[in-house]
Amino acid sequence: MSPPERQRRWRLVLGEPGGQGLGEGSEPVGQDRTVDRALAELYDADPRRRGAGLGSSAPEVARWLGDIRTYFPTSVVQVVQRDAVERLGLHRLLLEPELLQAVEPDVHLVGTLLSLRDVMPQEVRATARQVVRTVVQEVERRIAQRTRTAVAGALDRSNRTRRPRPRDIDLGRTIAANLAHYLPEHRTVVPERLVGHARRQRSVARDVVLLVDQSGSMAESVVYAGVFGAVLASLSTLRTSMVVFDTAVVDLTEELSDPVDVLFGTQLGGGTDINRALAYGQSLVTRPADTTLVLISDLYEGGVREEMLRRTGSLVRSGVQVVVLLALSDSGAPAHDAENAAALAELGVPAFACTPDAFPDLLAVALERGDVAAWAERELGRRTT
Repeated sequence: MSPPERQRRWRLVLGEPGGQGLGEGSEPVGQDRTVDRALAELYDADPRRRGAGLGSSAPEVARWLGDIRTYFPTSVVQVVQRDAVERLGLHRLLLEPELLQAVEPDVHLVGTLLSLRDVMPQEVRATARQVVRTVVQEVERRIAQRTRTAVAGALDRSNRTRRPRPRDIDLGRTIAANLAHYLPEHRTVVPERLVGHARRQRSVARDVVLLVDQSGSMAESVVYAGVFGAVLASLSTLRTSMVVFDTAVVDLTEELSDPVDVLFGTQLGGGTDINRALAYGQSLVTRPADTTLVLISDLYEGGVREEMLRRTGSLVRSGVQVVVLLALSDSGAPAHDAENAAALAELGVPAFACTPDAFPDLLAVALERGDVAAWAERELGRRTT
């Protein structure tokens, strides 16, 4: 180890007070400043004067945990989070439901609780579930009806019949299909073939597979995906599967009746093996032409990149509609692997970030086998990569 590298590491270990004797040039720069700040907020704090408060402090805790997950391996993150619970009094926040009820429902807070799940004392887990359920119910109220309406409309529009009832006739498509029978002298079209909306089917019309990256940076997307998965699973015309992954793959489809169970079945943090997740998702496909696969990931692949691209191409060629969401959140444009996004675009797979409010319309376009990339550029004002 070079002397500058040794000095850098000692400065991060000792913090600002202990690192003053290391000499000139020891102050952290670049990424090290963020690492030093994250460590200082925990280990330089006086536990007697510092605690996890409420309200505006919740986003700060979420940001801090995000920094920790970004710059340290999972084994270290677990130790640091356990120290945070003890030193900063995070367990006090979890043990006081009457105080938590005063906190505005916040997806970031849910991400924080899920991140701390494995270090929670047993007696606080019920409180944590109560908080998560409050946030989930708020999100569900926001998106559920719109999602059901968009999906039902998409399936009705995509399911055409040539013998429609009068009130089910699609006038626009009927005219377009009969333009050859235009009578100039009468300035009218004589329809020889009617096109209309079929009655809503009772059987399963489409399959939806959600593959959700549960690495630490995707916490907000995991929360929204869990709620959407539960809403979609409640629709009898869809067969919905939800799979979360890091370097392992976990099928949470059986938990979709309760989104809180889905979220507590996730494990935020760890690496990412998108190829393995796609392989599992591919095994769920039984009707390629009637399947939409949504991969929610920032595309930082820790597995075999070439195999990931090959498998995605195979899914597309089989008839599966594949869409990649770099984030499903309200937090703006995410950091992502632009090279992988571009490679997927060449395979005909659009990749872009999407807000939860826009997701129902996106899904409707996908279920109709429409041009998702054109929709994203038109409705979201962003080009797909």
